[in-house]
Amino acid sequence: MKAKPFVKWVGGKTQLIDQLEAKLPADFDQWENVTYIEPFVGGGAMLFYMLQTHSNIKSAIINDINNDLTTCYKVVKESPQVLVDSLRKIQQEYYSLHSEDSKKEFFLLMRAEFNTKALDPIRNTTLFFFLNRTCFNGLYRVNKSGLFNVPFGRYETPTICDANTIFADSELLQKVEILTGDYTQTLNHARGNSFFYFDPPYRPLNATSSFNDYTKEAFNDLAQKRLKDFCDDIQAAGHHFMLSNSDCQDGFFDDLYIQYQIERVWASRNINANPNKRGKLTELLIRNYI
Repeated sequence: MKAKPFVKWVGGKTQLIDQLEAKLPADFDQWENVTYIEPFVGGGAMLFYMLQTHSNIKSAIINDINNDLTTCYKVVKESPQVLVDSLRKIQQEYYSLHSEDSKKEFFLLMRAEFNTKALDPIRNTTLFFFLNRTCFNGLYRVNKSGLFNVPFGRYETPTICDANTIFADSELLQKVEILTGDYTQTLNHARGNSFFYFDPPYRPLNATSSFNDYTKEAFNDLAQKRLKDFCDDIQAAGHHFMLSNSDCQDGFFDDLYIQYQIERVWASRNINANPNKRGKLTELLIRNYI
């Protein structure tokens, strides 16, 4: 069983993996004892791919500001069997409800419990998985108070417990250190041949679109500029980085990262309230190497 993301995540990179792989440093597989670093890990599609594809990665550092998400990674890593048992129980409870109204009522009860923010790691992760599988479109979104507010998704029998994926992910995560907080702390963990992959909250394509609602902290243009300054720090330290972001086509990123390599790749955007705005769009790949 191959390891893969254990949660759905807006902006997940599964569909872009081949294009990202093609843009790694040409001699990447010749590097020795690589430390792979993701300061915004999200769903981890690139992480799981890299760890399974490049055997010269001896350790990895992942980080996210979302404490619920990083708690998930820690529980999957450290307590996979306990998590699987807990997920099987809540899945059975959900499946035993035979009307949409009863399923919705159960969903709202679980959402309210999750939002108490007073749960042990196993229960918190169990509800995180449950809500991710049963909420509308698999979104993770919070309000300004940091409370999960995605509505019920009306799924009859979603797979809440995917035991094979959890055990495969747990095995792979044994070589991964999991951090929670500001992304800049990851530079303290870079050593030797370190490679950073950034998948930050994307800059909105326009005033009405936003793909960075998974945290109550805003990631505005000032935050994008701060991230660029951090990329300069990585460059100064002699490490390699690759960064993904939206192609806003207003010159913002072209000007901001003018000293780096900027390319456009095609990606699918499926999460949009307007069906006419879904489909193929270009995204940016920014690198500090040729």
